[in-house]
Amino acid sequence: MNPLADPGISSVRIRACHGLKGDFRLPGDKSISHRAAMIASIGIGASRVYNYSTARDCQNTIECLTMLGVPFGRDDDGSFTVEGVGTDGFRQANACLDAGNSGSTLRMISGILAGLPYCTQIQGDESLARRPMRRIIDPLEAMGARIKARDENFPPLRIFGGNLHGIEYALPVASAQVKTCVLLAGLFAAGRTTVIERTPTRNHTELMLRECGVELITEKTPEQMRISLTGGQRLRPLREYTVAGDVSSAAFFLVAALITDLSDMALKHIGINTSRTAVIDVLRQMGGQVLTGNQRVVHGEQVADLGATSSRLEGEIELSGPIIANLIDEIPILSIAATQLHGTFTVRDAHELRVKESDRIRSIVDNLSRMGVDVEEYEDGFRIEGPQKLHGARVDSYGDHRIAMAFTVAGLIAEGETEIVGADAAAVSLPEFFDILSESGATVGRH
Repeated sequence: MNPLADPGISSVRIRACHGLKGDFRLPGDKSISHRAAMIASIGIGASRVYNYSTARDCQNTIECLTMLGVPFGRDDDGSFTVEGVGTDGFRQANACLDAGNSGSTLRMISGILAGLPYCTQIQGDESLARRPMRRIIDPLEAMGARIKARDENFPPLRIFGGNLHGIEYALPVASAQVKTCVLLAGLFAAGRTTVIERTPTRNHTELMLRECGVELITEKTPEQMRISLTGGQRLRPLREYTVAGDVSSAAFFLVAALITDLSDMALKHIGINTSRTAVIDVLRQMGGQVLTGNQRVVHGEQVADLGATSSRLEGEIELSGPIIANLIDEIPILSIAATQLHGTFTVRDAHELRVKESDRIRSIVDNLSRMGVDVEEYEDGFRIEGPQKLHGARVDSYGDHRIAMAFTVAGLIAEGETEIVGADAAAVSLPEFFDILSESGATVGRH
């Protein structure tokens, strides 16, 4: 069954278990998949992409690009082909583009829309409609686009594009989505576009643009990174491109193995780009036995096989400052590991969690409290002193895929039964999550 065709499950019930086992290959990395679809569309000629993410978010990206006249075709082996149209081959959509729940889709594709010489409207679901877009509106308008937004900050956006010129733009917040948006717009712009980041963010866009022959200049100093490109370059296709497994998705299974007794799980062909692997470093810092093997480089991306076994977690962990940008998607599952840490776990400087698919700080604190965990909430993070015993409870995903999956893992170590309401949100990033967990030995009841 294609999990994307599944209408979804409203809730999941799970009980404590141990002895999780298995050797799994995960679907492609969400971040890389979004970029592969967009950059292949800008390239000229046919690209073939393997192991594209099955996440609902990434399907939204393909649907938006299809509405802009980019031909996509599915192959029998699960790959798809993209016939890139270059920077001047997109057509005007005959309806509003819909990014669904995907902030990545909306923020990054807006860089392309800003380069098109007509008006395009793009919207999202109720959750996405609450997420701030001023961070992309400002640089795109500085490049010459005109953008109308609800309350000047929120979707839907009406983007009047074309006639862009390059700019030099310092990111006010550490965001790979904003960086990508500006660089993609720069491909359509006259002159040079430079993005300046003071806190390093994931560099999938830079690696993939180079894979397509873009002349990209990076200048690094201790204080900042400058990434520059000149508009008007012709991109060659990605041709045969295999997307590495998603390390953010892998984190849920790594933590599940670490905190349950007698468990041993292996995950094949996972992307270990250094801009994404802080979660592995933190789990090891906590004493988790996370193994890395068979390391290689594929399409400029570092890839490896990962393994995790049951571990005693201990230490005094404080996460703050630049590392937060590298960890922002993994903090929900790290909070579950933190409940079993012999020590304290503190997160600060994570204001960005407040404006994700849910207010993730509030979602984490509320759900942990329902499970009997004593957790202290800050405006920019939280603190947990462990280890603590979890009790089964009825918790809420708040429509957030990472909250749904994190608290499913929490249910593996809780006394009694845990029900995750809105568990179907997991399909936003990993529709196979519950199937893989079941195959590893967990008992998952779907309702």
